Amino acid sequence: MELSQLIGNEALKRQLNLQAGRRGLSHAYILSGPAGSGKRTLAGILAAALVCAAPEERRPCLACAACRKAAGGIHPDIVRIGEDGKEIPVSQVRALRSDAYIRPNEARRKVYVVENAHNLNPSAQNAMLKLLEEGPAYGAFLLLTENASALLETVRSRCEVLSLSPVTPAEAEGWLAEQFPKSTPQERRQAAEQCGGLLGRAKGLLEGGEEAGQTVRETAQALLARIAGGDELRLLELCVTLEKWDRADLSALLEETVLQVRDALLWGAGARPEPARRREEAKAAAQALSPRQLSQLADKLEQLRSACGFNVGTGHLAGWLCAAASSL
Repeated sequence: MELSQLIGNEALKRQLNLQAGRRGLSHAYILSGPAGSGKRTLAGILAAALVCAAPEERRPCLACAACRKAAGGIHPDIVRIGEDGKEIPVSQVRALRSDAYIRPNEARRKVYVVENAHNLNPSAQNAMLKLLEEGPAYGAFLLLTENASALLETVRSRCEVLSLSPVTPAEAEGWLAEQFPKSTPQERRQAAEQCGGLLGRAKGLLEGGEEAGQTVRETAQALLARIAGGDELRLLELCVTLEKWDRADLSALLEETVLQVRDALLWGAGARPEPARRREEAKAAAQALSPRQLSQLADKLEQLRSACGFNVGTGHLAGWLCAAASSL
């Protein structure tokens, strides 16, 4: 397969190449990874491969009319839902199921890309399960989620899970050099170090989000320090200020805090996180909280981040954050 557009993730690439060469691509995948990890890039590659007109061993060829339409987002046999980040109701999945039984317009396969699949409500997930089990042979389904465990076990069991990993700072810097040739090497290096291995975040930093990104990083540092210090009053004071944040910014804060918790776990295991400027914060958290507490904190933060995709006020989310962090 042509997977050069996906940076890093060498083990995943080998898995897909072996699969494509032996038995062809599966009819259903769950693409799992944090925001900015490359889920949409991989979904685009797989969708193009499934509709590509080239011989199987050369898909996606990136040159045929089908591949060009897929790249432009206009292929009639690639259908997307869930892009708005709102809860996906059962009615939307039923409509998708009805569409699935209409044969493809041009390609041999019909591909359904479900973004933010963790926003499928339970009824919608059960309807999706029926489609995965009983759908037409030409149907293919790509479920994108930041947390595969948010999906029902029955849904996960009908799909192959592809977990995307953060890239190295060197890989991020190389990618940024291609995407942002007008930026300075120092700007690219700084973004590569600050993105936590997530290219989507690195891109945002170079596209003008540095000031907002700095606010998120500093707030995440303060949040983790107050949790580690056991200072419930100061933690409450910080969480009260988060009521004014919108859900997207709060989600970014929770994501950054998870990355800092990960750094603390790495420190506790004897590794030294990159970049070096994060090491003092990682050391302090690792000394204050046990590995079990850090793992529990990461799980709670991920659950709250998933909740940011629903129609829940940031005041409620901030309150849940304070209560969850205080209960460690």
